[in-house]
Amino acid sequence: MKKALKILKKFLKLLLALFCTALLLSIPQIFHRNRLDSISEGSVGDGRLINGNLIPYSGKNFCYFSLISYYPCGDAYLNSKLLTTIVDAYEECDSTCPGICFRLMECSRKNGGKMQLHLSHQNGLSVDFMTPLILNNEPIKRYDNLGLLRYLLEFDEKGELSMEKGVTIDFETIAKHIVALDNAARKNGLAIKKVILKIDLKDNLFATESGKELLRRAIPFARALPAGIDAVHGNHYHIDFREL
Repeated sequence: MKKALKILKKFLKLLLALFCTALLLSIPQIFHRNRLDSISEGSVGDGRLINGNLIPYSGKNFCYFSLISYYPCGDAYLNSKLLTTIVDAYEECDSTCPGICFRLMECSRKNGGKMQLHLSHQNGLSVDFMTPLILNNEPIKRYDNLGLLRYLLEFDEKGELSMEKGVTIDFETIAKHIVALDNAARKNGLAIKKVILKIDLKDNLFATESGKELLRRAIPFARALPAGIDAVHGNHYHIDFREL
């Protein structure tokens, strides 16, 4: 019994230490206020961000996907132009995709630079967006709250979730969102530089009504990807932007 109590006390001390560490790391995000325009230097793969702006954790029809990524890790900063673009696009989607709550995933660090598990995201002009899911043509949200584990979900070449038959990617909603991002980017001095989506899924995306609009606009998509990178871009779509 005494041994069990000692183990429990050690465990509680460890939890307390982790909580305190997370709280300290979260302070910059808790008290951050967006006051200055941003400057993106270098490329998405080798760059930095000056005056990074923090995206709101949630809005009318969107929410950041992970408390850990947002607060302790501080991975939700963007170039100020891109932040405005994303919020404007979600406002358009409130009309074009009624009832959909979008999930924004990892962005950049406050000062840019390298991020764990990402090769890009270095200058505040890269964003990951969670792939929305449907079951029997209805939105399904039970996989939206996995936090960082959402990056581990796997999908086949048709966009079906490997761990639950019948759950598929909502390609029409993705296409509408990218169209809205393109519209908003043009208004804010940006352009979509590249969209990264699992290569086998592109035909499904372009076959939708809004996907045809993506083709008409010649939105640039990655044409080929290394196998490892390709495999992890079914659970999200990555978009790099450039300044005009």
